Amino acid sequence: MQADKPYDMIKDYVTGESIPDIGAEANRQAVERALVEEKGYSPSDIAVGMPVSFVAAGREYSSEVDLVVFSGKHPFMVIKCAAGSLDSRKTEAVATARILFDKIVPYSAASDGQTALIFDSVTANQIGEGMEALPDAQKAKEILKTAEPASLPGKRLEKERIIFRSYDSMNVNVARRQNTGAC
Repeated sequence: MQADKPYDMIKDYVTGESIPDIGAEANRQAVERALVEEKGYSPSDIAVGMPVSFVAAGREYSSEVDLVVFSGKHPFMVIKCAAGSLDSRKTEAVATARILFDKIVPYSAASDGQTALIFDSVTANQIGEGMEALPDAQKAKEILKTAEPASLPGKRLEKERIIFRSYDSMNVNVARRQNTGAC
């Protein structure tokens, strides 16, 4: 059996924990920093590596979500941090927002740490592009005041879970594959 490759470790911006610097981790750190320093979120508003578990097509699946941004106690946005093409991450980001809680998280995004694509999670329409388009903490509060909580019917929820599992299982070079707890 081959030993695990040693990785450089870095301090997570939000949690302060030591994590391996692999995959898109540098991109996630840039997004975390932007959310706090530029968008006005508190580190306590950001869940890093939030666990997600469900049954889809009769099989259990567990993983983690890169970032979940809260406004108060309400989930506002999920963010998939990636290297490479963000267009290819739209489906995964939107599916994540649709399955993570009982109600659909209003916004989803994909980011490489330099730019971002932002989506309305209910319609899956792109509503913004660029880090500057990520809603700040005040805008999140305003949006949640008027957002109608939406949920998916059972059959559609099952399809979204399968979509998430399909995309997520193809992610490589992520720390959770080595059971470290980060993504």
